[in-house]
Amino acid sequence: MKSYRKELHFSTKTRRAYINITPQVEAALTESGIREGLCLVNTMHITSSIFINDDESGLHRDFERWLEKLAPEKPYDQYDHNGYEDNADAHLKRTVMGREVVAAVTGGKLDFGRWEQIFYGEFDGMRDKRVLVKIIGE
Repeated sequence: MKSYRKELHFSTKTRRAYINITPQVEAALTESGIREGLCLVNTMHITSSIFINDDESGLHRDFERWLEKLAPEKPYDQYDHNGYEDNADAHLKRTVMGREVVAAVTGGKLDFGRWEQIFYGEFDGMRDKRVLVKIIGE
């Protein structure tokens, strides 16, 4: 069995963003040479998320509205965590959206349904963040 590791780097210009990272993950899979196995993609930060869904802008706006209702950014003083930083809402949003995804690799490709794409969700942006891609298989 082989394993392959790659880090992706992101720094958004906004506090919150949704970025389709499927092309970067597919490139890592090609680089790995692995044809059958599993591909783990996880964020290495506690205020960002990795998830699989449809790449549709209306859905991304729906995520934003829904998450803001669940864990509104402001007022900052509504959260015990906020003191040194103002990002308690980002921690909560990340918990809801998830830390990682695992996708099957079949025939050297991500084994996805028709509309599935991998996304990086940023909830406390404007700083450098890392995403780990770990692929194992043969």
